[in-house]
Amino acid sequence: MGLFILRRVGVMILTALCLTFVVFFMTNLYPNLEKLAKTQGNFRMSDEAVASWLEKRGYMQSTPKKYAEWLGVVPSYRFEAEDGTVTGRCIDPGVDPADAPNFCGILQGYWGYSTVFKEPVSEIVSTRLGLTGVLMFWVMLLMVPSALILGVLAGMREGSATDRTLSTFAITTTATPEYVSGVILIAVFASSAVGLKWFKGTAASAMESPNFENFFLPVLTIALYGMGYIARMTRASMAEVMTAQYIRTARLKGVSFPNIVMRHALRNALIAPFTVIMLQFPWLLNGVVIVETLFNYKGFGWTLVQAAGNNDIELLLGVSVVSVIVVLVTQLISDIGYVYLNPRISVT
Repeated sequence: MGLFILRRVGVMILTALCLTFVVFFMTNLYPNLEKLAKTQGNFRMSDEAVASWLEKRGYMQSTPKKYAEWLGVVPSYRFEAEDGTVTGRCIDPGVDPADAPNFCGILQGYWGYSTVFKEPVSEIVSTRLGLTGVLMFWVMLLMVPSALILGVLAGMREGSATDRTLSTFAITTTATPEYVSGVILIAVFASSAVGLKWFKGTAASAMESPNFENFFLPVLTIALYGMGYIARMTRASMAEVMTAQYIRTARLKGVSFPNIVMRHALRNALIAPFTVIMLQFPWLLNGVVIVETLFNYKGFGWTLVQAAGNNDIELLLGVSVVSVIVVLVTQLISDIGYVYLNPRISVT
């Protein structure tokens, strides 16, 4: 197991480097850099002024060199003006260049400075990630148990009326996008037009003090969409297990049906749904963009939209790093979880 985890960590690091380099390359294309210069400087800047602005800040270097600086494995770029003023990535305003470090990248904990929010990227990402983490916790708490119960009930007796009813519900929720279900829930339960003003149509106040009134609708909107997929996978896996030879043997021995389901079928039936459940974490992290925007909940997905829409390169890179790490870590946990659910699966 230790060797397997070590190998996977090595692959994860290589994958993370490749993915972040692709994002870095795309965000540092010249049209994006030109837009950044005009946004921070003047929209009427000439081409020469744009090139000068980018040169002073090290954006005109080669992409591999800039990427290495961003990682923090090579000394950061510095520019000395004719008046002796020294600027660079590691030199903050008001800091003596002689006291500034030569290396300042991701490895040193420096994520850059947001050009839109005017704050360090690390502080923005940590704050917004915490807000989305609260949302993800309640979504998983509602979605996973509900989906497993629906899937198990449908798969226990394949083809029955219960199976058809629950399967139809699961397909309907999965086929309905969040922006549709969210609007419907707001119109029905938070709009004065219908009269059922049970909840608030915005989750802005939930960022400070979440409660059932201002937080349930966004949680339900996300949970409904993911619930159907997990329930369908659980139902298919459960139906397959219930036709296995050892289940038939247990029935012939006179084991009660509830014991067959709980003690013999359920554990093996959870292998496939476990993978789907683990994949919900990266999906929730980046897939809540629509819901957070719809309910005005300024979490990680909302930050991603702001960074992309405002060409905030440093913030967009910081968001991509977190997204890549979450995806890779959840995949590793998923692989390790296979062993405990089914010891017959080898990781060597």
